[in-house]
Amino acid sequence: MPEPRRYVLTGAPGAGKTTLLEALRHRGYVTVREAATDVIAERQAQGCAAPWHEPEFVDAVAALQARRQIDATITSNCAPIHLYDRSPLCTVALARYQDRPIGPALTAEVDRITRQRTYQRSVFLISPLGFIHHTAARRISYADSLAFARVHEQVYEAYGHHLVRVPAGSVSHRVALIERHVSCGA
Repeated sequence: MPEPRRYVLTGAPGAGKTTLLEALRHRGYVTVREAATDVIAERQAQGCAAPWHEPEFVDAVAALQARRQIDATITSNCAPIHLYDRSPLCTVALARYQDRPIGPALTAEVDRITRQRTYQRSVFLISPLGFIHHTAARRISYADSLAFARVHEQVYEAYGHHLVRVPAGSVSHRVALIERHVSCGA
């Protein structure tokens, strides 16, 4: 069975990645949710108000991302294209942004995805919308979200990825831009 082409959507928190992924899922694509939000929600349900400060947070995100990538491959019915809300390289960006060491689980996952070329070289950089909608998991300021997005850009470029900029705009316009790129195999 041929490996699917896996594309990543990355960018600033609150830029609309989840909304775009949901729209793409409704158009028939295999999509994979962001892991960090779910790790945060689980830990908050267990009573931890700010799990992103826990020492094991980054590795927990990396582990969930790895499981989701495997699960998507197994359950996708040979779909040729998978779209991901973030990847382990985003988790590297998170560790750098928080000035944390990159632990063994994340190091191993980045080595694996780099060696296996798991994700396409073209990565969709979703531009910010100009504001942040705060949630229990997203408490970052707009200015800090822009700085965090720049770290993502630096990490992806350092690993040899080409950033496809998806400007702010309507969901339908942004989805059309992504579909044009994935249909060409870029």
